[in-house]
Amino acid sequence: MNPCRKVAEKTLLFCPARSSAGWFSAPAAALLVGGGSLPVTAVSIGRGRVRGAHVNAAETSMHLLAHIRPSRLHTQLFKRSLKAPSSATFSSFGASKGSGPMLNRKLGCQGFGASVAAMTSFPPQRYHYFLVLDFEATCDKPQIHPQEIIEFPILKLNGRTMEIESTFHTYVQPVVHPQLTPFCTELTGIIQDMVDGQPTLSQVLERVDEWMAKEGLLDPSVKSIFVTCGDWDLKLMLPGQCEYLGLQVADYFKQWINLKKAYSFAIGTWPKNGLLDMNKGMSLQHIGRPHSGIDDCRNIANIMKTLAHRGFIFKQTSRRI
Repeated sequence: MNPCRKVAEKTLLFCPARSSAGWFSAPAAALLVGGGSLPVTAVSIGRGRVRGAHVNAAETSMHLLAHIRPSRLHTQLFKRSLKAPSSATFSSFGASKGSGPMLNRKLGCQGFGASVAAMTSFPPQRYHYFLVLDFEATCDKPQIHPQEIIEFPILKLNGRTMEIESTFHTYVQPVVHPQLTPFCTELTGIIQDMVDGQPTLSQVLERVDEWMAKEGLLDPSVKSIFVTCGDWDLKLMLPGQCEYLGLQVADYFKQWINLKKAYSFAIGTWPKNGLLDMNKGMSLQHIGRPHSGIDDCRNIANIMKTLAHRGFIFKQTSRRI
């Protein structure tokens, strides 16, 4: 069965849209497709009743300005437009100004619980802020033990706009194996001069706590969660090094979103090669240098923004007791 018809007949709440990355779910009322990757137009609607369609070229989203019977939607309700609209907005099928309130009422009758304003923004997330984190650590072949964090970046991502609002970034002085190996430098791009004289992990954790307080992230009314590419950073690396050094791990580091799991929930495939696969799967350009902690954070943030634009709601995937 055509996935669009299957979903439409159930609730019409989500309607798949076709992209180079495959099928993904987006609110059918707005069909948010994000990134300008898929402008759409309304075409054949079978026996459904549509009085108008409003296309916003800037947002690459479409609003159905009508009462629609989900069970009668034609399977080809949406298709690619041959080219993006020539103007910022246009109306077709005789849609008129002032149809917003009518659309709100119609969507309410259909159980959407949406509004015209909500259609052109990201879906509400469960968190006010996402804290994107990606460690780089000492390493060699064969692996050295214990590994020590040598780069500690965090991006504060606004959960409403999915934009970066603040950055915490520092290199860290390793104390057990203070000399970086050639393998480590080649992999991460971090040279000895970048870690010499830098704060130790104990000092960095104090600075992180100060930064969290300054950014209002320790306020009980503010919901935030860390996001990593995999579980290694917060399940193994940080707690392992803290245990070795006799340091406490703050509670805010004990639950997080594994972006690999979130991506697989949204897209339906597991990103074996992490960020490279996720960027490729959504036709995104890789930012910066692989295995640079701060660049990896920027890639994670970009992937999250793209998924959110397509209607994905992020939730906690992992925790450590």
